[in-house]
Amino acid sequence: MRTILLFLLFLNALTLSAQKPVQYKISFPNAVHHEAEVELLIPDVPAGALTFRMSRSSPGRYATHEFGKNVYDVKAFNGSGTVLEVQQTEGDVYQVEKHDGTVKISYTIFGNWVDGTYMAIDETHAHLNMPATFMWIPALKYRPIQIKFNDLNRYNWKVATQLKSTENSDSFTAPDLNYFMDSPVELSNHHLISWKERNTDNTEQVIRLSSHSPDNKEVVSTYAKMVERMVKEAKAVFGELPKFDHGVYTFLQDVNTANAGDGMEHRNSTIITDTQAGIAGNEADLLGTFSYEFFHAWNVERIRPKTLEPFNFSHANMSSELWFAEGFTQYYGNLILKRAGFFTEKEYQGILSGILNGVLNSPGAASFSATQMSSRAVFVDAGVSVDRNNYANTFTSYYTYGAFIAMGLDLRLRSEFNLTLDDYMQALWKSHGKPEIPYTIPDLQNVLANLTNAAFAEDFFRRYIHGIEKNDYVKLLANAGLELRKANPGMASIGNLRLNVNPADGRYRVSSATMKGTAAYEAGIEMGDYILKIGDQKLSDSVKLNDILRKYKPAQSIPIVFESKGQVKSSMVDLKESEILELVEMTKNSRKQIEFRNNWLSSKIK
Repeated sequence: MRTILLFLLFLNALTLSAQKPVQYKISFPNAVHHEAEVELLIPDVPAGALTFRMSRSSPGRYATHEFGKNVYDVKAFNGSGTVLEVQQTEGDVYQVEKHDGTVKISYTIFGNWVDGTYMAIDETHAHLNMPATFMWIPALKYRPIQIKFNDLNRYNWKVATQLKSTENSDSFTAPDLNYFMDSPVELSNHHLISWKERNTDNTEQVIRLSSHSPDNKEVVSTYAKMVERMVKEAKAVFGELPKFDHGVYTFLQDVNTANAGDGMEHRNSTIITDTQAGIAGNEADLLGTFSYEFFHAWNVERIRPKTLEPFNFSHANMSSELWFAEGFTQYYGNLILKRAGFFTEKEYQGILSGILNGVLNSPGAASFSATQMSSRAVFVDAGVSVDRNNYANTFTSYYTYGAFIAMGLDLRLRSEFNLTLDDYMQALWKSHGKPEIPYTIPDLQNVLANLTNAAFAEDFFRRYIHGIEKNDYVKLLANAGLELRKANPGMASIGNLRLNVNPADGRYRVSSATMKGTAAYEAGIEMGDYILKIGDQKLSDSVKLNDILRKYKPAQSIPIVFESKGQVKSSMVDLKESEILELVEMTKNSRKQIEFRNNWLSSKIK
């Protein structure tokens, strides 16, 4: 039986390898108005109706995106050039009933949004996220793919991508649809800087920085040296680089003030869009996205949640593991830059303070677990809606929540087991990342149990991952000589309100949701209300909210007058102490505390 099975698998492999590729062409005759013309040539089409479609989801995203809205003038032809009738069966799904075994599809697509999810075209570049650009055939997703980029000479463009190059500089290949969709492309007159990294098995891999920016090559080269330093520090966390397909990893950077700031990880590349006028002078800000996205080459791309395999391009992809996949990556993105020398101790303390405030002062984190917050990504991960939500009280970003948990686990491993979070990440890399075995949450717990003990791992996951308890960060950070304390002790607060001045009458309007537990929430104040008077003073340009509150103490009850939906209301507000936290170095550090902090934050490059 085993011999027959192996023979059948061999025959199936031969059949797949003999299949003719789906051929794509994309041209840019109207780039100035953000349009491209796309053609698909599909040989050896199976008998029966052929369905083709646009995606509704994109690798690295979890919510749906209606990419089909920017497609029009869809046409189809058979092998002899005869026009075929195209039926649009859904908003992003099309079908042709009759064909002769060969189908050619053409359409126009519009794109004018530069980020990691969508696509944009103008005369300076074509910034292509594949699911936002190319239709595909669900029945043929295992076919190899060829793509040709036209008009490169017309616009003086070069191609930057993780797709496999061919002998022609305008043509590339992918082994199947999944790889194709996971391979963004930047067509532009970019600068390309490359260097080699030697891995632990003594093989070399190429790291490339493609930068489409107003900067000259000297500036990009200097910045590439900083990226190289970051790459080495990330490598030190795991002890080795992944084996990148074709031996190459590419940073696709696009810098322009008209961009939307973003970063999106892919298997052997990442696309990073920055809103600055250029690299020079903004290096420290730009490096944060590079560090975060490169860490994803291990965590998410290879240490991958089972819930995201296989990735579905037709609907949202929900995962309860994003606190680890995104959140632990968030933690390391900043830690790596600290270890590489790009943050001072004080700057890094400020970053940790933001993480601590983001969870310890969040109503969402007080009521919902990290796994529950992860599952909400299908609604919040750039999901589009027009109605208001209650996220201020029900949601905490799984990025922040996960970074918070990672910090706690790192500090506990160091203080209780003489281990580090690096050891945990290396263990996961060996058990799930390097062999590319998708993990579940029980798998994450089992790896921690093998590293520490079963009781610790079970307790940690029960209380802090599935539950809503929080580690004692005051105690844990004290081990590193850091004090977590209230930033404004004794300061009265009604809540962290954002107030905007109405230019018509100078009144102060609440422009943010009020949060549970704050004095404003308990007084019945809502987003959209106008704060007219606090105590005996009116708000004005000369009298600010904080100036008024400084006259009072926490626990005092004072009158407040506000307008809601055109109705003036009076209430009593019970002031509370400001909950904002800060992290500072203790006045005196013992040698043990200094050693602990140095082992945590210092470079790991050997």
